[in-house]
Amino acid sequence: MEIETLYTEYLSPLYNASIYSSLRSYNLPILIRSMKQSSSWANGELNAMVLLKSNEKQIVLTALPEGTEIDSFQLNDSVTFQIIEGKLRFHSRGESIVISKDQLLTLHDNIKYSLISMEETVFLLIIAGGILRSEIK
Repeated sequence: MEIETLYTEYLSPLYNASIYSSLRSYNLPILIRSMKQSSSWANGELNAMVLLKSNEKQIVLTALPEGTEIDSFQLNDSVTFQIIEGKLRFHSRGESIVISKDQLLTLHDNIKYSLISMEETVFLLIIAGGILRSEIK
């Protein structure tokens, strides 16, 4: 698994730290292309890039090859998955749903769940108010 911290070359041209220090704009297609050109992606591994990290919130751009399984336990106030490309099967409490491109799933309970990528999948993981524990299979 490869986790990268965002570098300014991936920021949108709209970003100017001296003027807009609290604003961030990201060019997701460029970031995703870069992630899919990495050695970890070529080896069929999960690839994640931290876009924002603070005490209150984390935003992680995540790319999963087809068939990647993740078991997690939410220890947060809220976890949100926004699917940019592909499909994920979300399973919790004996039920499963499929979330796909342009869909959003939010969890507000501390629960165990698993995700399986049904095809190459890219999503934003937004974690508010805590931590997320995951195991990749």
